[in-house]
Amino acid sequence: MKKISFIFLSLIISLSTAYAQKGINFSHTYAAGNKLLMCVDSAAKNIYYDFKFPNQPNTSFNYLPEINNVSIQIYFKTTERIQDYRYTILVDNKPIVVNESIGIAQLKDLDRGDDELLRFTTLGIFPIKGKTITTLIYSTENPIDIYKSVFYGLPIPKAKIEVLAKRFATEKGVDYNYIRKPKERIDLTFTEKDDELTIVKETLDIDYVYYISIKNKKTDKIIFESNSWLYGGYLNEAGKLSPYIKIDRSIFKKSGNYEIIIQPLIDWANCQDCNSSSNEIENYVSRYTLSITLDEEIYTKKELLFYTLIALFSIGLFFLLILFFIKKRNKKKLVEKELQKNIVKLQLNSIRSQLNPHFLFNALSGIQNLMNKNEIDNANKYLSKFARLTRNVLDDKERISLSQEKTLLDDYLQMEQLRFGFKYQINYSENLDLDNTEIPSMLLQPFVENAVKHGISQKNTDGEIMIKFINQANDLVLTVSDNGNGFDTQKRNEGLGLQLSRSRIELLNSIYKENRFTLVMQSTIRGTEISLTLTDWL
Repeated sequence: MKKISFIFLSLIISLSTAYAQKGINFSHTYAAGNKLLMCVDSAAKNIYYDFKFPNQPNTSFNYLPEINNVSIQIYFKTTERIQDYRYTILVDNKPIVVNESIGIAQLKDLDRGDDELLRFTTLGIFPIKGKTITTLIYSTENPIDIYKSVFYGLPIPKAKIEVLAKRFATEKGVDYNYIRKPKERIDLTFTEKDDELTIVKETLDIDYVYYISIKNKKTDKIIFESNSWLYGGYLNEAGKLSPYIKIDRSIFKKSGNYEIIIQPLIDWANCQDCNSSSNEIENYVSRYTLSITLDEEIYTKKELLFYTLIALFSIGLFFLLILFFIKKRNKKKLVEKELQKNIVKLQLNSIRSQLNPHFLFNALSGIQNLMNKNEIDNANKYLSKFARLTRNVLDDKERISLSQEKTLLDDYLQMEQLRFGFKYQINYSENLDLDNTEIPSMLLQPFVENAVKHGISQKNTDGEIMIKFINQANDLVLTVSDNGNGFDTQKRNEGLGLQLSRSRIELLNSIYKENRFTLVMQSTIRGTEISLTLTDWL
C-alpha cells in the first residue's frame, strides 16, 4: 500500500512539474541562496531574491509575490564531493522530499564564462503562487551546517504588536503592566520605578524577516533599532512562542511622541523587473505612535544651575553683539559721511583741473589771436566750443556716459585744433555700449589737456593724439597717446592737472573698492601713452 501511495504521489508531482514548466524562462537564472539558482515565469515582475539576515546567517529569502512557478536548481564545483550532499524540500512546511541525495548522472555542465566550470541539476519545478517552499541542504561531512533557502509566494504580512509590557520594580523583584492588542496610538507614563519596555510581535513563520525601530517624532531621529527577536515567556493564543524585544527605558530622554516602526528587512532596490511604488512598499510597514510621559524630575539642581548660567551667558552675549553692531553701524555712517566729503572734494578738484587760470588765459588768447587775424568764423567756432565745454565742466554730475565723455573731448580737441592744427582720433571697441556705460565725469580731460599742451603744441600739423575706449573681458581700458617729445614719468614735477588726477584716482579707489582704478604712464622721446584701467567695470 505504501508503495502504491508513493507511486501515486510521485505521479502527481511529475504532472505538476510538467504543467508548471510551461512559460518558465530557463535562459535567465537568479541566485537563490547558497548553492541554489532559480528560474521563474517569462513575464514575471517584482522578483526579490537572495536576501540575507544578520539573525539567520545560513538562511536566504526569495520573495516572489507575483510568480506562478519556480524552477529550483543546485550547482557544485568540480572539486566538491557531490555524493555527500543531501537536500530536503518542504511545501507549506510539509516535506515532499527528505534527505534526498543528488543524482550524479543527471548533472550538466554550467559554463559561467569566468574560467570556472560548474555542474548543476534541477531539483524540480514547483507552483509557488500562494505557497512557501523551503529547501534544506547539508553535507554528510558537516551535517550541523544546514543551509536554508525560502521561496515565499505569499504577500508578506503586515506585522502587528500583540503586547506592550512595562516592567517596574517591586519589593519582591519586578512585575509588569500589560497592554494587549494595542491601538495605533499608545499612551505610556514612566515613573522612577519603571525600567524596561517589552514589545511582543505576533508569531509568523518568517519572523526573522522583520526588524523594529523607534523614532523620536520631534527630532526625526532613530533612537533604537534591532532585528534580534527573542523567544520564551510569551505564548500566543495558539500556544506558540511569540517573538519579543526588550528596550531599556533610558532611550526615552524626553516626554513626547515616538514612533514604533516594524517592517521587513528587505532591500527593495535589489529586485529584478520591479514596479513597486513607495506607497505599495508602505503597505508592508506597521507604525504605532507611542506618547511618552516621564513622571519624574527631568533636571537635577546641578543641571538647572548649569542651564541658568548658559542662559545668562547667552543673554549677555546677545546684548554685546547688539552693542557691537550698533557701534559698527555708527562707524559705517561716519565713514560714509567722510566719503561724501571726499567725493565733493574730488568734484571740486576735477573742476579746478579744467578751469585753471592757464586754461582760461590760453582760451581767451586763442580767441583774441583769431580775431586779430580777422578769422571771425574760427573765432566764433572756438568761442562756441569753449562755451559748451565750460557748461559741461560746470555741470555738477558725478558720473557721465562714455558718449558724453567723447562729446566733451571732441569739443575740447576741436577747440584746441583751431589753435595748433594737430590731428586726433577717438576710437572705441565695436561691442562697447557708449550710451549705457558710465564713468566718473571729466575722467580723461586732464590727460588730454596735458597731451595737447605738453605733447604736441609745438608740432603744429605734425602733432597726433589718439584716444581709445577698449573693453577687455570685464575691464574698461581708457588710453590717451600722443607723438610728442615725452617726459620723465619718475619725476613728480608734472603740472597741476596730473597731480589732481592722481589724487582723484586715489579717492575713486577708496569709493569703488570692488572696481580698482589703475593708472599707468609710459613716455619716451617718441611720445607718451597714459593708460587708465577700470577693473571689473563692465
